Amino acid sequence: MSSTIELQVEKFGQLFETFDPMPFRERDLDRNAEEYIVDCERQLPRGSKIRILVHMPAEEAAHEDARSISMAFSRHFRYRAEVTAGSLRELLRIGWYSLAVGLLVLSSCVTAAQFLPPLLDERHLGALVREGLIILGWVANWRPIEIFLYDWWPIARRRNLYARLAEADVKIIPS
Repeated sequence: MSSTIELQVEKFGQLFETFDPMPFRERDLDRNAEEYIVDCERQLPRGSKIRILVHMPAEEAAHEDARSISMAFSRHFRYRAEVTAGSLRELLRIGWYSLAVGLLVLSSCVTAAQFLPPLLDERHLGALVREGLIILGWVANWRPIEIFLYDWWPIARRRNLYARLAEADVKIIPS
């Protein structure tokens, strides 16, 4: 089963960034075109193959650069998937470093909470310091827990979305 995304343009150049100095096949998609395609993809069933139909005037469709649109779409979305995968790796690397620091702080706080309160003269002050150290130790682990439980999901989802779009079947429909 395939799902279809349709675009209507007057010129094939509308699909690509005008400020991009690279040759046509290497150009980035226009931000509005990319946003539209990504928004449409999010509404499609996840398991379906994607087909992108680009409607344009027959004289534009006959242009030699128009035949490279499929390859340009694939390269653009593959690049976006690679960049997003790199962001995910960086986030997880930060998560591991944060977890190491957080566990070090937690173990230091637990150790200090056992030994420090008896050294204090007042009974209530000792309990306050002990509880404060335990809370500090757990708060130090807040960020790595947040990264590993919640933050990586949207990035992985976006990476997969771009990978699906890179594999899309792109067809030009002369109108």
